[in-house]
Amino acid sequence: MELYKVANACVEVRFVVKGFLENNVYFISDDTATIVVDPSCDADDLIQILGGANLDAIVLTHRHADHVGAAAELREKTGATVFASALDAPFIERGESGGSSLPAPPPCQVDHPVVDGEVVTIGNMAWKVYITPGHTAGSMCWFLQPEFGSNKEGAPVLISGDTLFAGTVGRTDFVSGSPEDMRKSITRLAVLPDETIVLPGHNDLTTIGAERNYVFAQWAN
Repeated sequence: MELYKVANACVEVRFVVKGFLENNVYFISDDTATIVVDPSCDADDLIQILGGANLDAIVLTHRHADHVGAAAELREKTGATVFASALDAPFIERGESGGSSLPAPPPCQVDHPVVDGEVVTIGNMAWKVYITPGHTAGSMCWFLQPEFGSNKEGAPVLISGDTLFAGTVGRTDFVSGSPEDMRKSITRLAVLPDETIVLPGHNDLTTIGAERNYVFAQWAN
């Protein structure tokens, strides 16, 4: 299990690729708190990566099983607070697949349902929540500016889940997915700084600037 480190970000970002859909599972820390994003599977492996560090938060970008599969076990074993959008939280808590073809994940309590525009502070990190429907109705992205990170000279960070990928967007053909909603969501993300490092749920990392001639040219209004 290879652990990758993201260079030049305003916080420490590491990630592993887990599961048969090759999900990116992120570990984000500002030296005062640690977040795991979208724990797809193998909670014990993820705890081993923490190396004894306290896990403060589990962020679930949307309700699909490949993004929440290990959330319940990880929450139980670490006591971390689980964050998800208020729209997708009921599906996560009931253990429903949410319309995808994947098996239903174990139910997981969502301790903090979030809404659009909310600012969530974890450690010294103040993350702005963007609810970005398109892949699911409750998909969300989290954005962090350098002033709230541990490396003030580093680039902003966007946790994009399955909304924005390198060169494309997430599928819109699942239940509660919508091309029209995706277009509106991508248009909102297009205003972020070019240097923003994008952390997608699958495949390669990218930046907002790198997508100007690709995703934003095709999808932003």
